[in-house]
Amino acid sequence: MAAAVVQMSCLYRGILAVRTTGIRPLIPGVVPMQLRSFSMKKEPELEDNPFYNKYEEKIKQLRSTKPQEFNARLEKRAEVKRAPLGHSRQGEFIKVMEQELEKRDKRAAGSGGFTKDKTLGSILNIDMVQNMSGEEVGELWMKYFSTKDTISAVIPGGIFDVMYNRAKACPMFLYALPQKEGYEFFLGQWSGQELHFTSLINVQTMGENAPSQLILYHYSDLQKEKGIVLMTAEMDAKFIGVHQAQCLANQVQLFYGTQRQETFHLVETFNHKPADFKHMSVIAELEQSGVSPGVSPARS
Repeated sequence: MAAAVVQMSCLYRGILAVRTTGIRPLIPGVVPMQLRSFSMKKEPELEDNPFYNKYEEKIKQLRSTKPQEFNARLEKRAEVKRAPLGHSRQGEFIKVMEQELEKRDKRAAGSGGFTKDKTLGSILNIDMVQNMSGEEVGELWMKYFSTKDTISAVIPGGIFDVMYNRAKACPMFLYALPQKEGYEFFLGQWSGQELHFTSLINVQTMGENAPSQLILYHYSDLQKEKGIVLMTAEMDAKFIGVHQAQCLANQVQLFYGTQRQETFHLVETFNHKPADFKHMSVIAELEQSGVSPGVSPARS
């Protein structure tokens, strides 16, 4: 994910700068042109960042293989500083899902990353669920993914409409993930019905080459007939664990699906009045809401 965030961390002083555009989504390989800044506290040297060790290998690789690019990024950064499912029908349903997911996983493994053009049909046979109610489909979806090393959700169609319409107007937001050291910030960027996450320090060191570390896939194929939108995710297990992915997914519904205007106002401010945005307001809202306050550390 190529959101070019130059600095992060609620623990330090400095400038949080986000490159963004109202035309192109912040996805891998795309570099938006406009630079937006909000004031934060000053950041120390890169190695002093509490999350540096997590990305140390990537940083070292960039430094050794592309020293000129690495130095250019540091110079640019310095410039910014200055500025039991059951049987019968359920069993058949699960069997088909297993087969489709096995094919999908092989494709993802062959491409060396996340699944491209991931559709609901690549996970389940939609024809099989036509005679099921939305509640039945949702129950099977959740039971199936509860045995997998990922997350899932069944979102009421009306709530998803609210979230998705808001995402079109405000496609980007800063999420605070609780860690032992404090909070680690992740930038979330909507691209269609996919929501891509990457940590700010990862983008800081890799710029437009920074990959997505978590992608939430929302499927509205059954929304009109069943009244539900199905969600599941893929993640880079080296940096994001299931508990952390769940915390970020919960925050998406907290900030984009809320009926409390003050909460969504933070998203609007981030997108349209960045100079007025205060990152501590995200933490305050998160702590007040009680959304996953305790998060297991990411796997290494």
